[in-house]
Amino acid sequence: MKRHIFFILVSAVALFPVSGYGEDSPQAERAGAAVRPSAKPVPGYASQPGRPRKDMRYSVMMQGFHWESHKASPWWLVIANNAKELAQAGFDMIWLPPSQQAASDEGYIPVQLYNQNSLYGTDRQLKTAIASLHANNILVLADVVINHRVGSSNWADFTNPSWGPETVCSNDEWPYAKGAPDTGAGFPAARDIDHTNAAVNKSISDWMLWLRNTVGYDGWRYDYVKGYAGKFAGHYTQTTMPVFSVGEVWTDLSYGNADGHRQLICDWINSTGGQVSAFDFTTKGMLQYAVATREYWRLRDAQGRPSGLIGWWPEKAVTFIDNHDTGPSTGGGQNHWPFPAENIMQGYAYILTHPGIPCVYWVHYFDWSLKGEIRTLITIRKRQGINAVSPITILVADSAKYAAMVNNNTVVKIGPGSWAPGQGWELATSGKDYAVWTR
Repeated sequence: MKRHIFFILVSAVALFPVSGYGEDSPQAERAGAAVRPSAKPVPGYASQPGRPRKDMRYSVMMQGFHWESHKASPWWLVIANNAKELAQAGFDMIWLPPSQQAASDEGYIPVQLYNQNSLYGTDRQLKTAIASLHANNILVLADVVINHRVGSSNWADFTNPSWGPETVCSNDEWPYAKGAPDTGAGFPAARDIDHTNAAVNKSISDWMLWLRNTVGYDGWRYDYVKGYAGKFAGHYTQTTMPVFSVGEVWTDLSYGNADGHRQLICDWINSTGGQVSAFDFTTKGMLQYAVATREYWRLRDAQGRPSGLIGWWPEKAVTFIDNHDTGPSTGGGQNHWPFPAENIMQGYAYILTHPGIPCVYWVHYFDWSLKGEIRTLITIRKRQGINAVSPITILVADSAKYAAMVNNNTVVKIGPGSWAPGQGWELATSGKDYAVWTR
């Protein structure tokens, strides 16, 4: 069995959620839950000369790959050739797949970190793609896989950079590991790296700075962050000063305990010192369950707010419908937790009109003939000034429909139930079981 096939199996492993409440919930103090700090959204980030400068709250992200993208090698040229179209559609940030040499086709089992030749293309083609994106005012996030690594010819003969057995967690499967115990969940498909080791800390920081200063990346998507303590993601972020960073906090969701699930995400953000955003897996789960079962009432919590991370900490939430793990890919894919295909546009109508930073999946935009509808929703979002912290009022949430007013100038309705906002609103767009009005 190939190592990348084994990775597919273990990547779906998740931790169980615990109870928790949001900062504004009266239950928070009684439960002793770790609540979010009073962090303020950052209105803009300095960038290097020649790179875009953004108010990240208004960003719309594209996930620039799927599980099978490596088969279209050189994928980097596919990215470069679509940079202009992405910019015209309103995307101003893109997350690329892991670009270092890897033992898995998809890049999630790193080998030589400084070797940027992969099945996605050469290092030169990667730099061409990044330059094309920058020329079109699009910021570029690297997929940073730092929880684990394998050697160049065996389990742990690490090269480029070279690390010794003291860099592998003592409770790893490798019998010669000499590092400290793991600070997170184990990853059997590769060696768990000891982030408490000062040499590892510096080596990873140096590499990430090299990715910024030499390769051209602007920010980070941290992979499998449950594998190591969140404070290390915070440290690497503080050391490398990315334009934007976001972590993959994927844990099991009980649909009857959305608060517990999103509390885990808030706890992780807190553990980074509030420096790293997180993908809003709670919103994804509750939204796809609501549209599949026609239980739209699940999208409103007991305090009348959205039931995902965007209801508690929207400025740190990156919303999405599917990604390379959860959803389909062109020519195959993993489909570990897919959004109902027949309801995809209800999902996009929701996240593209709601707070948080929305992330669109490449497959849905380019391969599912949804480009026109998604592009229209992005245009409305930009025109109406909807951003990560826009105010929201949920107007109705029952067994047939959900409707909300966002930013005081936009109303969205999803679900088969009939509903309209009344006088003073103009229909901006509509499709199967969704509609958007503006004023």
